[in-house]
Amino acid sequence: MTFGLIAGELSRRGHQVTVCRPRRDDLPASPANSGFTEIALPGLPLPGYPLLRLGLPAGRQLRRRWRADRPDLVHVVTEGPLGASAVTAARALGIPVTSSFHTNFHAYTRNYGCGPFHGLVLAWLRHVHNRTQRTFAPTAELCAELAALGFRDLAVLSRGVDLRHFDPGRRSAELRAQWGAGPDDPVVIHVGRMAPEKNYPLLFRAYAAMRAANPRLRFVLAGDGPLKARLVREHPDCLFAGFFSRAEIGRYYASADLYVHASLTETFGNVLTEAMASGLAVAGFDYAAARQFVRHDENGLTVPCGQPDALVAAAVRLATEAPLRARLRTAARRAVEPQSWENVVGRFEADLLALLPPA
Repeated sequence: MTFGLIAGELSRRGHQVTVCRPRRDDLPASPANSGFTEIALPGLPLPGYPLLRLGLPAGRQLRRRWRADRPDLVHVVTEGPLGASAVTAARALGIPVTSSFHTNFHAYTRNYGCGPFHGLVLAWLRHVHNRTQRTFAPTAELCAELAALGFRDLAVLSRGVDLRHFDPGRRSAELRAQWGAGPDDPVVIHVGRMAPEKNYPLLFRAYAAMRAANPRLRFVLAGDGPLKARLVREHPDCLFAGFFSRAEIGRYYASADLYVHASLTETFGNVLTEAMASGLAVAGFDYAAARQFVRHDENGLTVPCGQPDALVAAAVRLATEAPLRARLRTAARRAVEPQSWENVVGRFEADLLALLPPA
């Protein structure tokens, strides 16, 4: 979703953008007004996570396409076989190639029972990225971590917020009534993949403490993923709303009051800035997006990484202190307003243009 927004914004700036991605029969093509062209290539379901697909190598096809219609630059978004073959094809044709690091796949090995492969996955990621002219990561903090792991030529490509879709003005009394929430009943929402790396045990521990402290609180979860069926069985008191488009999910954010971000594996955490843009009081660990945008006790609450009890305590504060919630909700939107996608992509565009050879 992030790079769909980036591709669309680059197109609106007058660039011709073509997105090569694995074919998914259940994924509709981007709307005609998205501004960019899509090419669907062969892929396979990701083991243990069939909602995602692994792109297969396509070097020969990419070279044939790029000889016939040579791009000025190739940007690789994922480090799988498709992305790696794109790096090789671009280098063989002398086309500038850059990449983005936006998923901690090496950290995920521990969440999916593949811990022994941690070093191998990290070596592969480093190999793919170090063959590109520039690797973009979403925060300066992550750039420093990657540099310490041997990644080279790093730069920041932050994440933007769609301030139209994520807006407090989209709050819906009708939707809150469907949730069984009165005007003054706090609603905590969670949006995202229902997968092990999202730290659901801590999230539900926080929810239980919040509900014990304020029985009027409701918990709404939007999204899908491999854990959903089990979570629905284990938490019948929560409302599992399903998966929504970005345009529709903005109404869900704005109709809630609180967001607790329990994950510790994000490279950025778009959901946190989307929640802040929607006017929610947020709590999370002090890293990635939270470190960049949250000022503790001013526009949200942050706690040190590795202190889950502190996050639970912060969540309980949000659930029980109505004046605190109101103050943080008002300040949250202002904190992310400069982070529009137009501003973020403008900086990215300038970085890419600087890598192109003279005309």
